[in-house]
Amino acid sequence: QVQLVESGGGLAQAGGSLTLSCTVSGASFSFSSRQLAWFRQGTGSRRELVASIKPDGSQSYAASVEGRFTISRVNAEYTVFLQMDNLKPEDTNVYHCNIVGSAYWGQGTQVTVSS
Repeated sequence: QVQLVESGGGLAQAGGSLTLSCTVSGASFSFSSRQLAWFRQGTGSRRELVASIKPDGSQSYAASVEGRFTISRVNAEYTVFLQMDNLKPEDTNVYHCNIVGSAYWGQGTQVTVSS
């Protein structure tokens, strides 16, 4: 079955950086043809879209992370990345990757930013 495994979370100081990775395995579909995204927990049970990347490489970001986070992908490695720079305490959250439009989610990786 399809599995998404995130890594790279941890503890960082405000102003620091972390890089998250999400690798997909078990996919019978073309990874390169799918839009990918990173989410984090929003208000209540809703997940907030942080960043997404289309098959053509075009990216979009939440206003709260624009200019600080960068999403990228390496199709040959079935991996999507989230480079997180100039981290703020409000970025503390569990980050999940997702194949957009699917029910496939990673288990999440914890990011904690201290002030």
